Formats: sequence, C-alpha cells, structure tokens
Amino acid sequence: MTLALIRRALEPRTIAVIVGSPETDVLAAKIRSESYRGVLSVLPDGEAIASLQPCDLLVSPVAAAVQVLAKAPSGCAGLLVPDGTAADTERLQIAARAAGIRLIGPSSLGLAAPGLGLNATGVPVHLATGSLALVAQSNSVAAGILAWAARRGIGFSGAVVLGEGADVDIADCLDLFGADAATRTILLAIDNITDAARFMSSARAAARLKPVLVLKPPRVEPPWPALTHSALIVTGDAAHDAAFHRAGLLRVNDLDELFAAAETLGRARAAGAGRLAIVGNGEGLAALAAARLRRAGGMGQQLREPAVVQTDQEYRETATSLLAESDVDAVLALNAPLAPDDPVDCARALVQARAASSTGKPVLAAWVGGGEEIAAIFAAAGIPSFATEGEAILGFQHLTRHARLQNELMATPPAISEGDEPDFAAAGALVDRAIAQGRGWLEPDEVAQLLALFRIPALNLVIAADATAAVEAASDQFAIGRTVALKIVSPDIAHKSDVGGVELDLASEEAVRAAAGRLNERLHQLRPEARLNGFMVQPMALRSKARELIAGFSVDPCFGPVIVFGRGGTAAELIADTHVALPPLDLASAEHLIARTRVSRILSAYRDVPGADRRAIAAVLVALGNIASALLQIRAMDLNPILADANGVVAVDARVVLEPDLTRRRRPAIRPYPGSWTSRLKLSERRFFIRPMKPEDEVLLGAMLGRVTAEDLRLRFFVPLKSFSHAFLARLTQLDYAREMAFIAIEEGSGEAAGAVRLHADPGHVEAEYGILLRSDLKGIGLGRALMKLIIDWAEAEKLQRVHSQVLAENAPMLALCRDLGFEIALDPDDVSVRRVGLNLEKRTGTRRKIPRKSPRGRSMQKG
Repeated sequence: MTLALIRRALEPRTIAVIVGSPETDVLAAKIRSESYRGVLSVLPDGEAIASLQPCDLLVSPVAAAVQVLAKAPSGCAGLLVPDGTAADTERLQIAARAAGIRLIGPSSLGLAAPGLGLNATGVPVHLATGSLALVAQSNSVAAGILAWAARRGIGFSGAVVLGEGADVDIADCLDLFGADAATRTILLAIDNITDAARFMSSARAAARLKPVLVLKPPRVEPPWPALTHSALIVTGDAAHDAAFHRAGLLRVNDLDELFAAAETLGRARAAGAGRLAIVGNGEGLAALAAARLRRAGGMGQQLREPAVVQTDQEYRETATSLLAESDVDAVLALNAPLAPDDPVDCARALVQARAASSTGKPVLAAWVGGGEEIAAIFAAAGIPSFATEGEAILGFQHLTRHARLQNELMATPPAISEGDEPDFAAAGALVDRAIAQGRGWLEPDEVAQLLALFRIPALNLVIAADATAAVEAASDQFAIGRTVALKIVSPDIAHKSDVGGVELDLASEEAVRAAAGRLNERLHQLRPEARLNGFMVQPMALRSKARELIAGFSVDPCFGPVIVFGRGGTAAELIADTHVALPPLDLASAEHLIARTRVSRILSAYRDVPGADRRAIAAVLVALGNIASALLQIRAMDLNPILADANGVVAVDARVVLEPDLTRRRRPAIRPYPGSWTSRLKLSERRFFIRPMKPEDEVLLGAMLGRVTAEDLRLRFFVPLKSFSHAFLARLTQLDYAREMAFIAIEEGSGEAAGAVRLHADPGHVEAEYGILLRSDLKGIGLGRALMKLIIDWAEAEKLQRVHSQVLAENAPMLALCRDLGFEIALDPDDVSVRRVGLNLEKRTGTRRKIPRKSPRGRSMQKG
C-alpha cells in the first residue's frame, strides 16, 4: 500500500474500464475521444471480471466494485469508482485493503494525467499539459476549476477528484504531487479532513517545496460546550485557518480568489515580493491599481508613483529599468485599449523586458479588454495575466503571502534553556486527581499550581471559605500598602463577570466584608442554583501602563488543541482581535502568532508607554502549547486577562476546564517534541548529552559542521560542501517528528555539538533512510555506534520495517559499522561507487533495547 501504487493509478499506462453505468460509460467515451497514449481496454459488464488483466487503473461501477477487487489479478494498482455514495465507503474500503489496491472514490468525478493525454473525468473539456496539480473532494468544484483552466489555456500535471475518499485521501495526493518534478503548484479543494495528523505532515512537507493553495468553504459544526473565551474563539473554521497557516498553505475564500492565486503562483515566484512597481499606459488605470494596493494594506509596499508610458518601446525600457532596481521586488504592467497604442505590441514588449532581466523578479500583467492572443503571449512567457487591475493586485497579494509563509516556515527560533523543561509528571498527576474526584474543572489553587509548574507568571491568590477568612487574607496585603480584588469561587459559573462576581481595588477590611456580601447577593439573585464555594483574594496588579491580553487554548474535534492569543478582557470573543495557532509552539512561531493581531501594534512603545516584553508573552504561549500537547485531559484553558508591560507579564485570572471523557480527548495534529528520548553517554573520559534535535539547534549544528573536514563532509553528502546556508541547516533541524527524527550529541562541559544522526521515513511509514555525521576530531571513540543504535531503537519504536541508506564504497568505517550492526550491503546498480545498506527490523525480534518512556517531554536518562 505504498505511494508507488498511487502514482501508477494516477499516471496509468494501462486502463481497464468496466462499463455498465452512466458514469463509467462517460469515462470510457471521454478517454477514447482524447489522445490517450496508454493501453485502454473497455469491457462489457457481463464479461468484465473473468477477462481482467493486470493494469495500472481499473474503472468499475460501484455495483461491481467489491467483486472486481476480490477477483482483480495481482499487479493491479488502483480502482476508480465514479458512482456510489457515502454508504458504500466502508465495504469498498475493506475490500480494497484486502486486495492491496488503492481506491479512488466512490462518487469520484475521475482523474486526469494530461502528460499521457488522459482525461478520465466527466468534464467535457480538453486539459492541456502544465504544472498545476488539482486535488479535490467536490465533483462540482473540481469541474468548475477544470473548465476554467481549459478556457484560460492553463495546463495540469495531474488532477484527481477523491469523492467520498474511502482510501486515497488528500495526504496521499500531497505526498505524491509534492515530490512530483512536473508539478509547480498544488490546488486543494477541501470539504473535510478526516486524519488531521497525516494531513499536517503531508501538507508541511509539500508546502516547503512548492505553493499549495487550499479552497475550503466555511462549515457550521456543532459546537462543543464553550466554558471559556478560548472555546468560543476556536471555531472549526478558525482551527482550519490555524492548520493551513502552520502548514504553509495559502487559503483562498472562493473560486475567483483561487483562480487569481493559481494564475500568479502557477507562473511566478518571489523571494520578497513586498515592493511593487506599477507601469501603465494611462494615469487613471495606474491610479486605480495603486489605490487598490493601498486598500489591501500595501501602502508600505508602494514605493513610487506609477510610471506612465505611451508606446511599446517605452513599456520595454521602463519595465527593464524597474526590474533592475534594487528596491523593486515585482512589476505590474497595465494596459488599456488606447489609440494609437497596439496592445499586442505592448504585450510583446513586456515579454521582451522580462526575458532580458536576469533578476528573476516576477512580472504581472493586466491588459483590460485583451483577447486570447494577448493571453496566449503572456502564458507562453510565463507571465501571470489578469482581466482587471483589481485581480492583478489580488494576485500580487498571494505572492507576498506565500513569501511571508515561507519565511515563517524557515524561521530559526531563539534557544530556550534546557533547564526550563516543566514537570509534566506533576502536572499530569494534578489534573488526574481532579478528574478522579469527578470534577470538570481545576480549583483556583490548582490552577495556580499548574501555572507555576509551567513557569507562567500569575498573581498570588488565597482561597477563603467565607467573608471572615477573606478579610483575614486581605489584611496581609493591606499591611504592605496594597489593595485587593475579591472574586467568587463557584464551579457553576464559567465567567465571573456574567454575575458581577468580581470586586476590585478594595482598600480596607470593611470594604472586603461589604464586597463579599454584595457578591453573595448578586450570585443568589442571578444564579440561585449556583454553588458558592468561597472567595478568591488577590492583590491588585500595579501595572498602569500594561496591555490587557488573552491567551489560552481549546480543543477542536478535528485538529485537537488550538492556541488563542489576542486582546483580552470580558468581551474578548466579541472584540475579534484574536488569532489562533496549532501547538506545539517555539519562540519564533509564538512571535508570529502575536504579530498577526492588531493588539501587537500597541505592544511596541508609543508616547510615554514603554514597549511590552514580547519575549515574555511568547514564552507564555510556548508554555500553553506544552500544556495543550501534553495534558490531553484538559479541554480548554483561559488566561484572561494577562497584563503585559516592559517588566514582563502576569496572568490575573485563569480557568482550566477538564475533559474526563476519553473518547473526546484529541491529540495535537502536530506531533510534539519527543523529550523522553534523552540519554547520557560516557565514552572514556568524555561525556555526552543526547537528545532529539530542535529547530533552535541550527547554530549548534552549523558550528559542528565547521569542525568537520572537507573529506568527511564529502563522504557524508557525496559532494564537496564549502558553506552551509540557513535553508540547508533549517532542513536538517526543523523536523516533523511524525516522519522524521534526528538526535544530536552535545559534549558536556563545552556545550558543543559532537555528532548527529537522522532518519526520514517514507510517507507510508514503512521504510526510512538514515544519515549520520560526527565531528572529525571525535571519530573512533564509539559515538557513531551509539547514535546508530539509538536511531534504530527509534525506528523500531515507530514500527518501521526497514532502515536503509547509501554509503560510498570508499567509506570503509561506515560500511564496517553497518556490517557489525546487521545491515545487508549490496552493490548499487546505478552507481558502482556506492553501496546500498539496509536493515530489516522485522528480523530483530527479541533484540530490541527497551526505551524508558515518560511524559511527552519528560527526561529519560540512560547510559549508552
């Protein structure tokens, strides 16, 4: 059930269509009408099963599909079922798995491989060969996209409509087209996601290689009980937004926006794409484009007045000059049908200017009223073209969004001290005790303990059983000149402000006693059934210039925990200045979350207000991500308000809602840092700390590579390496732990990296390729052997079947180590200078070293 079967099914060289339903009849006729360059067999329903031959793709009516799967000869790769309903999904899924055949459908519009001349869809258009890949769930949306592309002459590297998605799903297709050299841009049209973890892994991998656009209509989903502000903010649509952003996908809202984005990103790329220069043959049209750019938030991007030209020669000269400017990232050329200018000549002049430029900067065109000839000119030159200046600006925005997302994906976070690891075991025990007592929340003092365990600053509090105890607790604050806040403690009240359950700035014992009476009376009047368990006494926060923020998380049924950040207060969800992100977070991704909110603007200094400590805010978000990822027993958590100023942050109020129902607990869609896989190793007089690699290890790894000889680098990477770019190091350190792992050995004392080993699994999670590199001055002491054993242990724990790699034949020490560890060594038929090494893990039963496991990030020290 590997990706190779899906590739054969989606790029079939041999097809057998069993007719007998309107849908299969249409597909057979469509394939015949095109110039399919494979072998097509069309079989009558009655004779089909007995005469089936091995082929890449079977097409069958749903009524015969189960029998076809049972009788299909060995060697068949895929089955397309164009009819049927969701009710057929389960039985087809079971039959396909038993047969070892990948299933597309049921209720699939079909698939296309234009490079093979194949259009096996019900859409009556000719599909050109190109660089867009389409993956859709909706037949109608897919039909619209294919028809639009055919009218515009936009070609596809492939297209598949999943229908009910009984087997082949979005993640499979992202893995396929992400690795496909012929695919430049991927278009997703999504209705729902069933396996969030697989989707995120595949999407993150694909988006690092090429733009991925996603069209998903908002869907109203039954809300889970909303006992916190975060739960009200984390809607299903917001959770999808967070997932798409974290993966690096560009979400579009409708077909118009999808087409504009596809037109731009299918033809252009931009590293910065932030500063746009405009050239046109009329002031009015250029002014409209500039105004649209300003309204879109691009005032800082518009560096100069639009250039107005009159002739094709001026188009060429001006565009050439602008592309050479260092402060221009992209050029938008506009043209209105004004005599005596010839729009066709002007279009050709723009193409010439782009061809003459060696900068690779994107050029966009909007020829108002331009016909098919002009569109063909731009298409042939790879210039995105649009019908209006507004569409062109929208297309430009997608370039900037894509560049920004790529920068976020590749950002290196600041390092956090190794000693900052929270006590996950104690936190888990705290939450489990509350659940064992039948409670659906943590008491305020328990919340305070939880915050302390994760080093989240919070106001001190005292829980008082009654008014007298509250007065006594407050007197300690009065003695040092502080005033206090008094709040009700009730398990039945989600938001204290709903019942007037907070009294602020109380300065005397009499004021506290009177406030307690008012709180009690208000609660009795507004919620007579609610229990009053006492009062919370807190000192007033003396932060007159602090910003009021909210941070927290809630669990989405699809993507699991989702982090919330934004402007806080009692109406946080109504203010609508919040953004969401998937955990886990590091300091870089936390800062990106902060930056997306409007409140982030006033976190900087203004007038006489010093700037807030953004790193302290980011640290709180990182801690919340750790809580959300590790403690699945928590359904929702609010820190509201958080006060942030130049001196740091403090949580004034907090609420933690528990999830006792095991069936409703959701793991995070992104696998958290596997902190339990840590160890200590002593080799002679040297000691090493070994742990899974983190994104912030880029500096450590770069320094280590600087201490590896050129010859050792060549033996590892097969080519000479003289420099190590940020992009190169980021690929090595920014891991998706669901399909990658790397361990780094750090020498104790110096804190320097001594060696690293990595493993990358295939999308099917069957095999994985390893790579290992040591500092040249540390070879021969046994560190390589210890790291290899550790990565094999990880592979076994992940239930991988095989570990393999390629080793240069001259690398005798590595080959000897592989031989000693049980690897099989074979010649590489494609290169005599290379040896293929492989270890079958299924044969190692009974030899596995047990790995002590703790909480998701708890330490597990062991000797190597």
